[in-house]
Amino acid sequence: MPGSGPISCLGPWPKDVGIIALELYFPSQYVDQAELEQLDGVTAGKYTVGLGQARMGFCSDREDINSLCLTVVQRLMERNGLSYDSVGRLEVGTETIIDKSKSVKTVIMQLFEDSGNTDVEGIDTTNACYGGTAALFNAVNWVESSSWDGRYALVVAGDIAVYATGTARPTGGAGAVAMLVGPNAPLAFERGLRGTHMQHAYDFYKPDLMSEYPVVDGKLSIECYLSALDRCYSVYRNKIHAQWQREGSEERFSLDDFGFLVFHSPYCKLVQKSLARLMLNDFLSHPSPNTETGPFTGLDAFRDIKPEETYFDRDVEKAFMKASADLFEMKTKASLLISNQNGNMYTPSVYGCLASLIAQQTASQIAGQRIGVFSYGSGFAATLYSLRVTQDHTPGSSLDKLVSSLSDLKVRLDSRQKVSPAVFSENMKLREDTHHLANYVPRGSVEDLFPGTWYLTRVDDKHRREYARRPVDDDLTAAPELVRSSTAPEHIPSPVKKMPRIPAATAGPDAAVSN
Repeated sequence: MPGSGPISCLGPWPKDVGIIALELYFPSQYVDQAELEQLDGVTAGKYTVGLGQARMGFCSDREDINSLCLTVVQRLMERNGLSYDSVGRLEVGTETIIDKSKSVKTVIMQLFEDSGNTDVEGIDTTNACYGGTAALFNAVNWVESSSWDGRYALVVAGDIAVYATGTARPTGGAGAVAMLVGPNAPLAFERGLRGTHMQHAYDFYKPDLMSEYPVVDGKLSIECYLSALDRCYSVYRNKIHAQWQREGSEERFSLDDFGFLVFHSPYCKLVQKSLARLMLNDFLSHPSPNTETGPFTGLDAFRDIKPEETYFDRDVEKAFMKASADLFEMKTKASLLISNQNGNMYTPSVYGCLASLIAQQTASQIAGQRIGVFSYGSGFAATLYSLRVTQDHTPGSSLDKLVSSLSDLKVRLDSRQKVSPAVFSENMKLREDTHHLANYVPRGSVEDLFPGTWYLTRVDDKHRREYARRPVDDDLTAAPELVRSSTAPEHIPSPVKKMPRIPAATAGPDAAVSN
């Protein structure tokens, strides 16, 4: 089993509760953002440079939120050799709502039926892109509570981010993340170190229940994101200062105390601006910053500015992006692989960034580091928290296994199929016209999906959805596994139960924030 030590729900508080394993799924096809610029007739570089996006993954009508989550959960369980009866809590964070009553979690429960395990707590959690983080916090809290029965918690974050034709469409994407939570984790939550800010705003919302498209106030969404970052960072610093003072230290916390920082990434350029924003906060809160040498060199002209007046101040933005350039390269840039190549996944976005960071490091490089995580969801809700990476990076350790399991991300991204912007637009139009229909049989090609991917086979006259899984051995003539979303599943076992064709290192990512 994953983890670095025995699990017991008896005795002292579970130690090092956090993320033990992490699995990521993204669609098998993408559109090139430079080609999309040409189709949309915008200035070259608007999406690739202005937003920092290279490619955008998308789903055909063969995939929906249920299929994405079925795929990522089964992939995590298979790759880590887990039995379904070892899971005692399963919670899904998503804002992709296809049923106003039935949860995605109940659909995923059909994967558990052969195990006989129905004793699984948790349902769905929704608040824009923050739902995955809320589900993760609930999982950690469950393991650390009197309700814990010694089993793992499983957290799933998944979404399909689509927009109407226009300036927001290039900030779309799709994907899902599954995280195994328990004690003795290689990525442990630092207790008491969460800075949260929640506030009412209509920056991004989805009032039309017949449409997948949101209503977006682009300028307001950016202001909400940056203001939430300011507030969360302030609360986080106050809490860690209080901890340090109790330990007898009067040190000041700054960005230097994070080994790495990952952010919710609607688009990559906003993440770079966000790191610069944190440096601005460090600068303004410092009692006597050195503006002659060091990172604050030449910034004395900004000493008396008010943060709330600088959200769209180009001079401040430019100065602090330049000042934080080295920190960005060292602490954050690697986390943007999935965001740059697949786009905004909504709830999984920040965890795609976490996976990207881990995938491009060795176990020894991240061992012992503090990773700052900023999660944001419109409406709005945000938290900055930190994970402490275990010191044990020996071969076969839980950290070594986690790093190895994600080391194939680049290969998986490169194995996708590029489609033309015209085909992408046709797919978006098809989704727009059909996603809410009953008596519907999807038209998308099953052959275009990765092996091992769950897909929608039909929607019946009562809107009940049925699914099948593309065989993991890539033999399309083999009978697929079938699942209905509203009745007991029919299982037609695949002849071979092995890893998908996607290379795997082990078995055992004028725009709105758009979230």
